[in-house]
Amino acid sequence: MLYVFGFERTGVVVGDLYFVDPSPHPGQEGAERGVRLEVRLLERRPLPGSIYSAQPIEVARPVWRADLLESVDGPPGSFDRTHYHPALQGWEPGSRVFDRDLSAHPVEWVGAKLAGLDALLAQAGVDSDPAYARDAQALRGCIAEIMDTISRLLERVRRGELAQPPGPGGELASARVGWL
Repeated sequence: MLYVFGFERTGVVVGDLYFVDPSPHPGQEGAERGVRLEVRLLERRPLPGSIYSAQPIEVARPVWRADLLESVDGPPGSFDRTHYHPALQGWEPGSRVFDRDLSAHPVEWVGAKLAGLDALLAQAGVDSDPAYARDAQALRGCIAEIMDTISRLLERVRRGELAQPPGPGGELASARVGWL
């Protein structure tokens, strides 16, 4: 399941995730599942036809990520693998950053971070633009809806409806099921 909240130049992408790291750090072995949220840049393309044609909009590169994950073999609701990536290099996330508050209150923590979109973009090295200030204001008006979406996805993961391993014949060694 994938949700996209789009604004003028940025978007928030939220979806379920089942993940197996092919070369995990010690203590991070085994499958993980949960919800991934990314702040992404949006790129509007020229109209492909008349002024009435639909405008292509690309959900482009990620600039910030939060992974609300827990071990598949661990207790539900542990959020023992929950982390974030304050800045991505191109498409690569870099090292995981763990925060006790994030693991203790993941939905609220993410909501508070999204409320400061200007700071997230600056920390990620995104050049300032007046459109981002407008996006930050629009995003603050949608935070409750985004937090509700995250909560509903997490509940569906807990019930076993989402973030499932690949079926027969699926590649489990580096699975990222349910995500872009």
